[in-house]
Amino acid sequence: VLENQDLQDSIKPQKVEFRSLNFNNTLHWQPGRAREARDTVYFVQYKVYGQSTWQDKDSCWGIQNHVCDLTNETSDIQEPYYGRVKAASAGVYSDWSLSCRFTPWRETVIGPPTVTVVHSNKSIVLKLQAPHSPYRRQRGSKIPMSKYYDLLYQVFIINNLLDEQHRVLVYEGKNKVIKIEDLRPGVSYCVVAKTYLPMLDRSSAYSSRQCTVL
Repeated sequence: VLENQDLQDSIKPQKVEFRSLNFNNTLHWQPGRAREARDTVYFVQYKVYGQSTWQDKDSCWGIQNHVCDLTNETSDIQEPYYGRVKAASAGVYSDWSLSCRFTPWRETVIGPPTVTVVHSNKSIVLKLQAPHSPYRRQRGSKIPMSKYYDLLYQVFIINNLLDEQHRVLVYEGKNKVIKIEDLRPGVSYCVVAKTYLPMLDRSSAYSSRQCTVL
């Protein structure tokens, strides 16, 4: 019995947590102290905060991965959720390991906008597109994150003659098409952008650099 208890404790999953990017919500965990026996498998359940019954996630039942996609199960973005995971090895089951409470709207990480650069005489025109959520409109197109949040765009210029870290904020606002004028011909300019949520005071990572020579 003691051996079983030891095995139970040593395979119990650790650090169960939700991670979320643009409402793609996944539950992650680490194997127990036993550093995984080959045959360890995991079982995942989830529930809305305040509900008494846990739901099985069928496609994450008896899996060997350390991640489970719960995007569809956590699609009410204002609701708080919990996830939990247990492990089994050699016919022995661990106790459940519980995640912290997770509210998608408050905790998801917003990605950067997509930036397209068109240059004309002494100016650059940028077209910005908000990142997409995994959720779809009835017509089938993915709903942009700007439908869920009041998003601002921050646009930075990197003048390649200067230091790479020298990013100058040239625009902050809601426009999706931005014109940057009075640039010097023959100079290579790079542009990066961020998505900013004033309400949560949170910024995305920088977009990938788009460079152009005027």
